[in-house]
Amino acid sequence: MVKVRLAAPVLQQNEEVARENRTFFQKHGIFVLNLMSSPGSGKTSTLERTIEHLAGSLKLGVIEGDIYTTRDAERIEAYGVPVVQINTAGACHLDARMIRPALEDFDFGGLDLLIIENVGNLVCPAEFDLGEDARAVVLSVAEGNDKPLKYPLIFRQAQVVLINKIDLLPYTDCDLSLLEKDIRAINPDLEIFRISARENTGFSPWLSWLKEQVKIKKQKA
Repeated sequence: MVKVRLAAPVLQQNEEVARENRTFFQKHGIFVLNLMSSPGSGKTSTLERTIEHLAGSLKLGVIEGDIYTTRDAERIEAYGVPVVQINTAGACHLDARMIRPALEDFDFGGLDLLIIENVGNLVCPAEFDLGEDARAVVLSVAEGNDKPLKYPLIFRQAQVVLINKIDLLPYTDCDLSLLEKDIRAINPDLEIFRISARENTGFSPWLSWLKEQVKIKKQKA
């Protein structure tokens, strides 16, 4: 009789590795944030401003997910932050199995916060648990009002939405009140922060939220 072995579904395998990653992060008391967005939302610029503001108060590490290039990693490296590049070679998202070997390149004895900049995509990254503590979505006003209702999963699973490029608001048709109403209709518990990475404004509430999460994580370690 032929024996048939059923391969574990991809998402099931990912969840197993994600649990291992989460255990590792818990052991070291490091708060891990999965930063997601569509291409062009200003995700890397938001990360750069965040690093600038947190310099001297928190020790950060960054994992950069990109399909092919190292351009974003080079931008982050310029700030003196340890960064590891993961090129997915065509895949439109990071998964837990990609994250695990990258962890070997960090000195976790000296880090408070690890930010994982995922590949630019509002669909696939939401489906893969990396072992992170929280997810933040960067959404620019230039993308229009319809993104939350068109891509609800990523907003349903996130804890934070950073509405970026508010300096461009007069030049768009974006209705901020309607946008936030749609976001809260999907997930009423989301923290929403309005920022402009270009103008470097609106970051204080976001930074306070991050610091509080790092503090809570360390208390639980």
